[in-house]
Amino acid sequence: MPENPETLPLSGVTVVSVEQAVAAPFATRQLADLGARVIKVERPGGGDFARRYDTSVHGESSYFVWLNRSKESLTLDLKSGRGRNILEQLLARADVFVQNLTPGAAARMGLGADALRERFPSLIPCSISGYGATGPWAERKAYDLLVQCQTGLVTLTGSPEAPARVGISIADIAAGMYAYSGILTALFTRATTGAVRPVEVSLFEALAEWLGQPAYYTRFGGTQPPRVGTQHATIAPYGAYTCADGKDVLVSVQTEREWAALCERFLDAPGLVDDPRFATGSARVTHREELNAIVAERFAETDSAEAMRLLDESAIANAGVNDIEDFLAHPVLTARGRWRDVPIPGGMVVPALLPPADLAGVTPRMDAVPATGEHTEPLLAELGYGPAEIQDLRADRVL
Repeated sequence: MPENPETLPLSGVTVVSVEQAVAAPFATRQLADLGARVIKVERPGGGDFARRYDTSVHGESSYFVWLNRSKESLTLDLKSGRGRNILEQLLARADVFVQNLTPGAAARMGLGADALRERFPSLIPCSISGYGATGPWAERKAYDLLVQCQTGLVTLTGSPEAPARVGISIADIAAGMYAYSGILTALFTRATTGAVRPVEVSLFEALAEWLGQPAYYTRFGGTQPPRVGTQHATIAPYGAYTCADGKDVLVSVQTEREWAALCERFLDAPGLVDDPRFATGSARVTHREELNAIVAERFAETDSAEAMRLLDESAIANAGVNDIEDFLAHPVLTARGRWRDVPIPGGMVVPALLPPADLAGVTPRMDAVPATGEHTEPLLAELGYGPAEIQDLRADRVL
């Protein structure tokens, strides 16, 4: 059974989030997982536009189902004075305010960090933007693939013939992770010192941090790492090879012990250990094509199961190249009990993965994904609005 939210680490923390798409919802869902009350403010009529990215999960969006469990949904027209007044009543009771509105929108509505500090001195504001709240690109829109391009990530990904996007929303995910950790740090700071520290995260700078290794390699090595498909750009042999049964197996050799074991036990070629072309990690990368030809030939004459058995016996890291169906049935996830059922709008239930960070003695909350505006009336009732006032707000399309 899910743990009572009142016993979770973030119980008592209220988060109000004017959020959309991926980055902010990912940050706030992780707060909800650990017991925070997350009130998601959505547009009347359609809600978060991520609800309509696809309809693959029993009519719901795969993005939205992934990112929005355990939240309460409230619809508000923030372009109206009455809508903003309701938001301010919520903020007066909140600990954290998160927004990833289009550039400049928060400031125009009086929701920038400085304006909020004056009205709500204990509120921790978190702003997620494309390229930062200041600087030459502060007003520029940014979506995940645009940021992958701007950071150069797409030039590192793909085959030698063509670059490729990373197959998940990696810039949004990076920004959501840093927003989450920044909010936790700000909550800790407020609790221990009383100081309120606004949090600002941009997609561009979050992903830029993740580009640290290729950035150093390029700056000091004189050229950026090449695109090498399922090979590693700066370590060899480290990549996928096709076996006799047509299945691919990835092998990773990162130490001299592993290199010697690969030569002696898998390649059956102990003389390669000290071959000058391959004797060091740098030499193996320099002579990657020659090395790959030798390794690929051995894999091509061995079934994948046998190849993985031999590599396991040699204590060499390896993996079958799974597709998503393989991943969904992965024995590690099943054996470790990582799946939990979560209700979604429409009465269906879908499996969801537990958060990856296990806290001893804590069972994360895995409550329902809300329908658009599902909690509008009970939330307004908490603020003191009666049925007639709520009906009037609906008639005026504030809700």
